[in-house]
Amino acid sequence: MILTLTVECAFGAYLKEQCIRTIEIDEEARLYDLHEAIQDAVQFGRDHPFQFFLANSASPSARKQWLTEQEEWEDREDDFRRIILKDIYPLRRKRLYYLFDFGDRWTFEIRRHRKAKEPEARVKYPRVVKRIGPNPEQYPKYEE
Repeated sequence: MILTLTVECAFGAYLKEQCIRTIEIDEEARLYDLHEAIQDAVQFGRDHPFQFFLANSASPSARKQWLTEQEEWEDREDDFRRIILKDIYPLRRKRLYYLFDFGDRWTFEIRRHRKAKEPEARVKYPRVVKRIGPNPEQYPKYEE
């Protein structure tokens, strides 16, 4: 089955405008695949560590439930390659978040649409099916 996820940039050091992407992805995909899909959807460079967590809000003070407790980056990445999207849901009262670049704290809230659908023939997933707003500028250019 195919999940439809709304991915909204909730925070980032240089976030200026609303950025929402709707992504269709196989429910058997891994968290690592979702990381790749989000990176492609906003055209970021894959040059920083990332993390997924559950929380009630994107607030830095919100209590977070990390989806891996591994200390070493390589071990975290291995966990993200094992955790299947369909195993995360239902979230109950929590929301899923993707945190990229621990310095600039790009934080994306991920909301699942209620109904999964059958995959379409000859369609490559994941795919972006809707875009609202421009891509955030990961590294803004400053005038000297």
